[in-house]
Amino acid sequence: MANYISEEEKERQAGFLSRIKKINDDFCKENGRKPLCNTETYGCQQNENDTERIRGILCEAGYDFCERAEDADLVIYNTCAVRENAEDKVYGRLGILRHIKESRPELVIGLCGCMVQQEHMAEKIRKVHNHVDLIFGTHALYKLPELLCEVLEKNQSVTSVENSDGSICEDLPILRDSHNKAWVSIMYGCNNFCSYCIVPYVRGRERSREPEKILSEIKDLVKSGVSEICLLGQNVNSYGKDLAETCDFSDLLHMVNELDGVKRIRFMTSHPKDFGDKLIKTMTECEKVCHQLHLPFQAGNNRVLSEMNRKYTKEEYLEKVERVKRAIPDIALSTDVIVGFPTETNEDFEDTLDVLRKVEFDTIFSFIYSRREGTPAAKMDFVLTNEEIHKNFDRLLEVQNEISKRKNDTYVGKTYSVLVDGTSKNNEQVLSGRTDTGKIVNFKGDKSLTGKYVDVKITEAHTWSLNGELAKTE
Repeated sequence: MANYISEEEKERQAGFLSRIKKINDDFCKENGRKPLCNTETYGCQQNENDTERIRGILCEAGYDFCERAEDADLVIYNTCAVRENAEDKVYGRLGILRHIKESRPELVIGLCGCMVQQEHMAEKIRKVHNHVDLIFGTHALYKLPELLCEVLEKNQSVTSVENSDGSICEDLPILRDSHNKAWVSIMYGCNNFCSYCIVPYVRGRERSREPEKILSEIKDLVKSGVSEICLLGQNVNSYGKDLAETCDFSDLLHMVNELDGVKRIRFMTSHPKDFGDKLIKTMTECEKVCHQLHLPFQAGNNRVLSEMNRKYTKEEYLEKVERVKRAIPDIALSTDVIVGFPTETNEDFEDTLDVLRKVEFDTIFSFIYSRREGTPAAKMDFVLTNEEIHKNFDRLLEVQNEISKRKNDTYVGKTYSVLVDGTSKNNEQVLSGRTDTGKIVNFKGDKSLTGKYVDVKITEAHTWSLNGELAKTE
């Protein structure tokens, strides 16, 4: 069973929060404003959700928020360790922050998340980027009040990246980015140990939240106006395996589906090895579950899949997709694909293209393999040259772009219910939202429609989005 942070520890952190609030009240009296915090998030939806909790803690500590690091008194970057590109962006931002801090030494700089949960990364930052004041890993998020208090009171750098299988801290404050839809974490960590992936090492073992806590959070969200919920987990199909009571992910979906005020339910991510008929049946039975499924296959060749430790074959994956399509004919499918896994040959890559053509995904999230220190795949030698890998990546995009456009063309002339997310940054008369199947739809309308469900007739299809017009009412 999962370990939970005790009420006593939460009270202790509340004490540190009060001390920061006093410091910030004094700052406000002296400067005529609240101290400002700038946050940036790199990586997955779980990181986004974590940042919302960081912002919630900081809001209670007396901070306001700003868009630019140049205007901030506190900067916190929530980092990602999954790909080298995300790490490079963080290092680039740290270089900019060094110059800002040279002119404003009082600026407090913090790094958190998966990247710094790796001890070698934390050590590198301490040595090379010694202008960073606060470093804390994924398991220390709940300790932010204590860590930040130490930085502010003692004017010294603080690091907390201890190794841990992870605990759950319920009832952390949260400041969400959207008023209409919300991420809700149902579990944390991962037990799969795919050979290329660093996540189990930085997020810890799988641990499920109690269903009552999840349902309570969703009920509170509904009261605040949220109508679309996305249930989050590294592998939602593993939900409940560590609970004392019998409750799997399908059971949880039924519970959420029964809640008044919830209009749409999404979830991610499903692991193909655990995806089965019970979940397919649940998706057909629960009318609020969106007809959208993200099912990463990563590679199409069976030998490569085995060396990735994915625990399914190409044939098994395709058969499961066919079962989903038969049960939900209008399902929109998305996936993750890695190109250039060390042992992948050009012939192996053809199997990946074959999966794309057979499944016809609406969307893919494709990445060139990124070596992660500490994972088994990091010790493997590359078969293909960098040039060959990039050539295959371009071919992958070419095949998928044609499929995505063709899939989107089928929406033209039809009318769909769209949850309006807001206005375009460039034109307040252009609204953007998503269909039940997750398609982005842009159309003209008044910003007062934000947060509402409207019927939109699709007039034009692009590769990654749709254009439309508000449907005329009788």
